[in-house]
Amino acid sequence: HASRRLTQSTTQSTTTTRQKMASSSCTTMSAARTLTPFSRLRAQRRSSVKKATPLRLGVRGRTTTLVTQTRATSTESEVPSTMQTPPTNVDWEALDSQFQDDTVVQIMDKALELFGDGLAIAFSGAEDVALIQYAKLTGRPFRVFSLDTGRLNPETYQLFDDVEKHFDIKIEFTFPDEDAVTKLVNEKGMFSFYEDGHKECCGVRKVQPLRKKLKTLNAWVTGQRKDQSPGTRMAVPAVQVDPVFEGAAGGAGSLVKFNPLTNATSQEVWDFLRVMGTPVNKLHEMGYVSIGCAPCTRPVLPGQQEREGRWWWEDSAMKECGLHSGNLTAEQQAKQDEREATEEDIFNEVTAVDHAAIDALRVEPTHSKTTLAVLYAPWCPFCQAMVAGYEEAAASFAAKGVDVVKFRADGDEKEWSKENLELKSFPTVLLFPEGRGGFVKLGSERRDPDSLNIFVESIVGKL
Repeated sequence: HASRRLTQSTTQSTTTTRQKMASSSCTTMSAARTLTPFSRLRAQRRSSVKKATPLRLGVRGRTTTLVTQTRATSTESEVPSTMQTPPTNVDWEALDSQFQDDTVVQIMDKALELFGDGLAIAFSGAEDVALIQYAKLTGRPFRVFSLDTGRLNPETYQLFDDVEKHFDIKIEFTFPDEDAVTKLVNEKGMFSFYEDGHKECCGVRKVQPLRKKLKTLNAWVTGQRKDQSPGTRMAVPAVQVDPVFEGAAGGAGSLVKFNPLTNATSQEVWDFLRVMGTPVNKLHEMGYVSIGCAPCTRPVLPGQQEREGRWWWEDSAMKECGLHSGNLTAEQQAKQDEREATEEDIFNEVTAVDHAAIDALRVEPTHSKTTLAVLYAPWCPFCQAMVAGYEEAAASFAAKGVDVVKFRADGDEKEWSKENLELKSFPTVLLFPEGRGGFVKLGSERRDPDSLNIFVESIVGKL
């Protein structure tokens, strides 16, 4: 939506510009945005490493000054001694509502107008490079920062360099605390996140440095989109008071967060990057979509959601919900026993089957009817999260002659289910197809109605 409006007005000038370019580091813009030669800017940088160099831009009849940040010599980026005073008495919810009809560049322009150098763009080294391209198009001064976790891919570091040269900016890099990283690695090794989850490592290498950086700002810009990970990012406003982090003033409400790409699709973002000739991460050519640290990122397959390539090993480990009780401490085991003692139930619109019924299905030589079953535990948050979708699928399948049932497989049924029904995590979905014996286990974590329908029809044929 956003990129199509913008690219229609920029494609003609961009095409002419790219034909005239001798190299990607020597950039020109349309007549409305004539820039001082960048070669002079680089020469000024070389003569004074710490000096911030002003670059004059003429945009829509006004002249602004772009201060190109120089890289700090310390492990933290230098912070301007003064920043533009943040706005007060802004109705952010009303502004977010207004942004729903605005283009990405309009949202970015408003963000920079409101906060100036008190705002910075968070750049991860992936397709969020589009944010920098949009900021450039506003003609306003802007800042960019990035988190160097120490575990990024070589291609990501190369992109940082390419972006700095292409846009003639200096990215403000921030780094994790040396003592915290040393303690983590010495105590737990280089790859502890494969054993006990990514949150601890991310906390040290990403969250703490980010928190420190944001406390020097009044607002920040991220590349979050609603279509990146349905279920976790569907409620991404274009602007909001940051609910997690604090800004320079400190305290709740001291930081504003802009998500200009929230309503854009991946296709729209990539169309924009292509027509603008923006440098991108070479990993994208290798099947990577969502890009993070090297050990925690892999390519995704066609049809997978973007972020399924991140922390993929936790797709099952995080959903085991206490199955490996042998690894629990006595205190953890007591809490688990308490959870499993609950009498509350879920999937209330689905037929429940007992041990005898599910065992009969398991040993039946030839099923007379197709049956879809979920092995669940009512206390498991991942089971709770799929209730609405599974009940919707049950109603749809009922009209097609497919039985949909539930079997509570925790407590006394857990060990038997692990041995006989291939239970490894909650929830587990099994299909008992008509005309044959045994069952087929759903192999992915995609349990929405459409995915369940694809799963069933791929085994039994079109319903």
